[in-house]
Amino acid sequence: MLSGWQYRLRSVGGVAVITALAVTVANSVVVHALLTRLPVVGGLAADAPMGAELVFEVTTTVVIVTAAFLPLYKPRPRRILDTVALTQKRVMVAMLTLAAIGYFDYTYRLPRTTLIVITPMLLVLLPAWFVWIRRRPNGDAERAIIVGDDPAEIEGLASEVGLSLIGYLCPTSAFRNSDREPSMVPVADGGLQLAGLDRLGGLSRIEDVLVEYDVDTAVLAFEYTDRAEFFGTLDACYEHGVDVLVHREHADRVLTAESDVGTLVSVDIEPWDIQDHMLKRGFDVVFSLVGLVVLSPIICAIVIAVKLDDGGSILYSQERTAVFGETFEVYKFRSMVSEGAAVEPVADEANDRITRVGRVLRQTHLDEIPQLWSILVGDMSVVGPRAVWTEEESLLEAQERSWRKRWFVKPGLTGLAQVNGAKSTDPEEKLRYDLQYVKQQSFTFDLKLVVRQIWKVGLDVVATIRN
Repeated sequence: MLSGWQYRLRSVGGVAVITALAVTVANSVVVHALLTRLPVVGGLAADAPMGAELVFEVTTTVVIVTAAFLPLYKPRPRRILDTVALTQKRVMVAMLTLAAIGYFDYTYRLPRTTLIVITPMLLVLLPAWFVWIRRRPNGDAERAIIVGDDPAEIEGLASEVGLSLIGYLCPTSAFRNSDREPSMVPVADGGLQLAGLDRLGGLSRIEDVLVEYDVDTAVLAFEYTDRAEFFGTLDACYEHGVDVLVHREHADRVLTAESDVGTLVSVDIEPWDIQDHMLKRGFDVVFSLVGLVVLSPIICAIVIAVKLDDGGSILYSQERTAVFGETFEVYKFRSMVSEGAAVEPVADEANDRITRVGRVLRQTHLDEIPQLWSILVGDMSVVGPRAVWTEEESLLEAQERSWRKRWFVKPGLTGLAQVNGAKSTDPEEKLRYDLQYVKQQSFTFDLKLVVRQIWKVGLDVVATIRN
């Protein structure tokens, strides 16, 4: 990965050159001749600017676009998808700025045809450029660090890593609590060298170190993999596009490449490929938007019914576990009597708090509709492992050692376990279906599961109406 002034020079220069070329091409005689033949845009086309007018347009556009990309000139490792998304957002900011300048001051306005032509060009070319300069030049060694809370494990793995190690991250308390005295060497600035490596700080500095040293690979050396620090490190590496290696003894807690052999194995930190990832997110947005619009009359009816039933709150929220152990609030239509309200005892004590409206909502799965909002904002996906209540998560982990492998995929409204009726009361069966989904996941597989779930919900609705 390029760093420092090299990255800044190439990023700024690339944006300026690509923008200038785009404006020049957009104002060429050939392009203007083609535009005049289009049904709508043809009416906007004017004579192609020449000489000083063209120079003025190019200069104005280059200045605005280059300024709009200011946040992206700092060298920072990012995933390809994040790079593309951030670049396209900056392009739209620049285009809106150019349009606004033209609206308020005619003197500096670019022709509308120029904006129409250069926008799609920049939306493609600039993301491609920023993705390209992420690449490490041939022959440049891969940079790696070791992150963990076990000094003895750090020392052992240092000899196993065939990469250019920069140093290690480890909390100071780990050295005091270590069962085995590692070969530590104090250095002049008060730090500690371990296996010839400099200590770069504690675990809290993980994100700063990944950025400052342009790290490509992080090797995890944690004594236990069921700690928040372990998955917090995975989360930081995921956000910054950094590869992760773990000891094979911990392979049952993470997703790994099946072909890996040896002491260290690669963590499949982002199992979706880029094409399926984009399709999946696009499908999530479309599905949730269409669902909220189409179901809006039903949503209004449910809101009124819940309120008239007992006058309590409409929604019920619960904290659920998301990717890498993070949490989010999931919402449902309330189907049970609010806490503190009087409840008439019934024969079935397990259901004595379920309201009359709530019973229908549960049988028809309509209480799940508010989760479409969680899908729209990106907390959930349409398809994935069921989001588990955070307090229930620790109990399920205790029963199934590989339970946290589910954390590598965004939780879903439906999934393989859901359509097959697997519940948390049988964590072994649920985990088996969830891990099967993780291995088989693809956009087409998601579509099949969505169709099965819709069919299942339809049957439940019909059964409820008949009863």
